Amino acid sequence: MAEIVFTQFFIQELKKKFSEAEGNQILDLLETLEENPHKGKEVGVVGKILIKEIKYEKYRFYFITDGYKLKVLKVEELRDLLIKVVRMSEKKNQQKTIEEIKYVLRTLGEERF
Repeated sequence: MAEIVFTQFFIQELKKKFSEAEGNQILDLLETLEENPHKGKEVGVVGKILIKEIKYEKYRFYFITDGYKLKVLKVEELRDLLIKVVRMSEKKNQQKTIEEIKYVLRTLGEERF
């Protein structure tokens, strides 16, 4: 089973945009990645880091993970897979947000999230 980590920046943005009940519903949706880490649409790759998104209404939630492990290992073998939820955006800001994530990964690395 994979481990889900929410960045501080992501939690702050979630609290600004959504009510507590809806925020909890979104967190529950994202926590389903523990059981099914293949879920979501691939939107980019930087080195071995895979960037994926999950949609909720008009919002997109972006997470990063080790692309090699995700593609090669079976779900049962993904015990040490770390998935970091890093950003969210609306549809209109989708490409800008993806480019920002790629920029941070290229210049500062995964640890900066």
